[in-house]
Amino acid sequence: MHLSVELRYPAAVPVVGTMLADEEFVRWRAARSGGDGARVEQVDVTGDAVEGFTVTVRRTLPTDQIPAHVRSFVGGQLEIRQAEAWEPERDGERSGTVSLEITGAPVRLTGTVTLSPDGDGAVERYAGEVKASVPLFGGAIEQAAAEAVRAALAAEEAAGREWLAR
Repeated sequence: MHLSVELRYPAAVPVVGTMLADEEFVRWRAARSGGDGARVEQVDVTGDAVEGFTVTVRRTLPTDQIPAHVRSFVGGQLEIRQAEAWEPERDGERSGTVSLEITGAPVRLTGTVTLSPDGDGAVERYAGEVKASVPLFGGAIEQAAAEAVRAALAAEEAAGREWLAR
């Protein structure tokens, strides 16, 4: 299933790129975007905003927002591993790759992420494929996973906007 999400920030690409490469921000954002019962297990940022950077986050989320018929495939909590590898800024834009894996569940997201100027701010665009390797129920699981990813990214956008407003 294809997934496309846009996040908008009221700051220029270099400012947003610096925020996305800040380990303190990444940890804070991860804690805020998981909802009640979420735990941030690990945050790693290597590199820097100028040369390019990689962000890895491992967190545990409750499954209470996942439809009941899908919950039996993933259990009472989800361990999510997310990695983003960002290239240096070129011509006013940044691009990279993203992968998200739900450990113990047959679900994976792979795709690209870009950060581009948008009016007075910047837009971060995620585009990728959500795949579930479960016969018969794959489509339902992909749909539930895509909705969970959209909700998490919306929470990350809100956290980023709040961080920038400080």
